[in-house]
Amino acid sequence: MFTGIIQAQGYIKRIDVRNGDWRLTVAVGELDMTDVAMGDSIATQGVCLTAVEFNANEFVADVSAETLKVTTLGDLKIGSKVNLEKALRLQDRLGGHLVSGHVDGVGLVKTISQDARSWRYLIEAPVEIARYIAHKGSVCINGVSLTVNQVSGCEFDVNIVPHTREKTTIREWQVGSRLNLEVDLLARYLERLISGPNAEGEKQAKPAVITETLLAQAGYL
Repeated sequence: MFTGIIQAQGYIKRIDVRNGDWRLTVAVGELDMTDVAMGDSIATQGVCLTAVEFNANEFVADVSAETLKVTTLGDLKIGSKVNLEKALRLQDRLGGHLVSGHVDGVGLVKTISQDARSWRYLIEAPVEIARYIAHKGSVCINGVSLTVNQVSGCEFDVNIVPHTREKTTIREWQVGSRLNLEVDLLARYLERLISGPNAEGEKQAKPAVITETLLAQAGYL
């Protein structure tokens, strides 16, 4: 688990293509590697990767063909900058929100505009996950925990303050940039809970209508 609070910016140092999947070598920048152990998870652009080799300056991780297909990691090149976060410890502050590092879909930057000293990004989410993105809810984008300002259909916008833009790869986003999106864990589990008896046949069942009664029965009210 992660928090979506970026600890360092690294870059892709090496890409080895191996029978359809990749082995990445990631230079970690200022990320403190002194407490990292073999097999630890490090979120890279919001994707949970397992360190199979590491030293103070870099780590190596295997990326499956499936991960390359459903995330933007396949877009990376030598020198591409990446957001990095080590796995959450139980005694750590939860400054963002609970993030699994399992990307739900790839979004697209539609517009970028200045908003006083901040920047506002309009992002289009895939239709299959758009329903999990809520006004003033949390969303993880390229590993960064962000608050949703407004939602309209499959589009939502986020406001980025100068500090966040400077300390992450967000400053490199352009119109058309592809982004890793992970929706709030609670939203997915809530939908599963309220589906109740329909869970086994959910492929045929109609989506449950969320009502106060259903929320109360699930223990949320």
